[in-house]
Amino acid sequence: MNEKILRETPLVSIGLPVYNGEDFIEEALDSILAQTYVNFELIICDNASTDRTADICKEYVTKDTRVRYYRNPKNLGAPRNYNRSVKLSRGKYFKWAAADDVHAPDYLRRCVEILDNDPSVVLCHSKSSRIDENGLVIGTYEHKMRMDSPRVEERFGDLISIMNNPCWPIFGVMRKEILERTPLHGDYRGADGNLLAEISLYGRLYEIPEYLFLRRDHSKAYTKKFCSNQTSKAANKLDEQMAWWSSSSWINYTNLKNCYEFFKSVDRAPLKWSEKILCYREIVKWFFREGWKLFGNDIENYFLSRFSFGQSVVVAIKNLLRHMGIHIIEKGN
Repeated sequence: MNEKILRETPLVSIGLPVYNGEDFIEEALDSILAQTYVNFELIICDNASTDRTADICKEYVTKDTRVRYYRNPKNLGAPRNYNRSVKLSRGKYFKWAAADDVHAPDYLRRCVEILDNDPSVVLCHSKSSRIDENGLVIGTYEHKMRMDSPRVEERFGDLISIMNNPCWPIFGVMRKEILERTPLHGDYRGADGNLLAEISLYGRLYEIPEYLFLRRDHSKAYTKKFCSNQTSKAANKLDEQMAWWSSSSWINYTNLKNCYEFFKSVDRAPLKWSEKILCYREIVKWFFREGWKLFGNDIENYFLSRFSFGQSVVVAIKNLLRHMGIHIIEKGN
């Protein structure tokens, strides 16, 4: 390792928040430290893990001086732990990394090249593959979002689609000065999607047309536990999700909250009034396209999580709506 690079302030900061990540964190760390672009720091924020995560991370600190390890005395909840890694960072560019995902060796180099050469780009990511617990590629994530459109309302309008937004670009390399203009990662469900949409108000999101990011799909993943339509909706599911986020307000787990935050994002952004109006119009279009149906999903989850008779009430309401020709969007929480 080049000693001069290690003495300099790193250009890129990588924040890796983790809680009980012993199963896959070594593979995740190895892929980051094997990057062909080397001028970065890796900040691990351990959210009071109770497994072997701490021992594994401390071992990597001794192997590579770019690795910094911080352990929270208690679990702060995922959002606060994500945000802590931002506050501890020193680089011009920042990216989050999950403790179970893998990056191809050229991922960082390609992203930094784009950001260095195009000031209109505020975040750079690559196309994403899906891998299983053994690291085998089992699919890809495709989308039709116009994240790189020069028109702010097109970027924002596509990214606020809760049903169609895979959110993996939140793990892209972004300009830290732009990220710091936002509230960072919120403590409400779907906050990563809201953050991506807000970042798009500041510039283009560029996607490298190669599959350099490998997102791991496994049984313990948040998306598998809370976002899969195949997951049974147990009575305590909302309570479990609240514990993951460390937030006590039920409203934070509704699509109504996401909609409210869309408006706040536009209000905060340094846009012309004409651009703000166009973005507000996109939120209204989102509401009539899918938002009102998703609000029905909010009611369903409230009944399922709060009342023992919730399942029968939900079934009765759904049957009535179907009889009226109205179909509620099924969206796992």
